Amino acid sequence: MSVRCLFSPAARSVVQLSPAAGLLCGRLPARSSATSRSMSSVRQMDHLERTLSNFRQNALYPAQVCGIVDESETVKRLRIAVHPDFSFKAGQWVDFFIPGVETVGGFSMCSSPGLLQREGVVELAVKYTKHPPAHWIHSACTVGSRVAMRVGGDFFFNPAPSDPSVDLLLVAGGVGINPLYSILLHTSGLLHLNHASGGRDYKIGSAHLFYSAKNTQELLFKSSIIEACREFPDKLSCDLHVTQQSADVESHLQPFVSRGRITEEELRSHVDPQRTLCYLCGPRPMIEAISSSLLDFGLPKTRILFEKWW
Repeated sequence: MSVRCLFSPAARSVVQLSPAAGLLCGRLPARSSATSRSMSSVRQMDHLERTLSNFRQNALYPAQVCGIVDESETVKRLRIAVHPDFSFKAGQWVDFFIPGVETVGGFSMCSSPGLLQREGVVELAVKYTKHPPAHWIHSACTVGSRVAMRVGGDFFFNPAPSDPSVDLLLVAGGVGINPLYSILLHTSGLLHLNHASGGRDYKIGSAHLFYSAKNTQELLFKSSIIEACREFPDKLSCDLHVTQQSADVESHLQPFVSRGRITEEELRSHVDPQRTLCYLCGPRPMIEAISSSLLDFGLPKTRILFEKWW
C-alpha cells in the first residue's frame, strides 16, 4: 500500500522533536543535551549511546510514511517521503524519532541516494523486535504516519569522480544487508551514469556481495540483487548463503544460493590487498571472524570497514 506525499514549501522548516511534545519547529544540535536528559534509561538510550562518537548531521527533518510492504515474515520495508533538503550517503543510518515514543530508533537506509534524488523518498527495512521503535513500525505505523529523521554514520561508500577505482567486497549477515544493499544499489547507479556518459564520470571497479541468512525467505532483496548482478555481469556478482534451510531452494535461486556459512576459501578468492575495500555488517561473531580472516589474507585494516549493531 502506498500514497504519494510531497512536502509543501511551508513544510521545509527543520524540526526538533521532544518525546513529550512531538514535533516542534527549530534546529536540533548533533548531540542534544536536552534529548539526552529526556531519556532516562540505558534501554531507551541504546542507539544514541552506541553511536555517540559517530558523525551526525545537525538537522532533524520531518518525514512521512508513504508505503509499507512485508519484505519477509519478520521484516517490514517502509517507503518514506522526506524533506527536500534531506541527504545521505550510501551505507548511512538515521536516528528515527516517533511522536509519542520516547525511545529513539536507529535504522540503516536500504535505498540508494539515487532514489532520493529521483523521487524524494528513502526506504528502511526493519526486523520485528520488542524494541519500541521497531515494535511501533510493525504494530502501529500506517501510510501517512509522520516521523522525523536525522542522518548519521561513518560507514558509507561515496566515491568522487576523481577517486581511483576500487573493488568492493560486501559481506552481510541477516538484516545487516540494509546498508550494503544501499551501497550495491549506489554502485549500480554509478555504473548506469558511466554507461550514459561513455565511462567519463566515475572509475568503478567490481563489487561482490556475500550475504548469509537463515533461509531464502530471510534473504531480503534477493530478486533485485540478482537482477543488478545480471544487468552488470562483468562488474557485480553475489553469493547468497542459507544456514538453516529445510526446504528445497527455489530453482531460479539455485545458481546463486549455497547452503552453509561463508567459507574462507570463498572470501579469499575475492580479496586483492591492493584493490579490495571491504564493508561488513552483521552479527558480532560473524564480523569478528571475517575481519580476522581478511587480515590473514593480507588486507590492510584500513580497508576493512564494519557497521555493528549489537
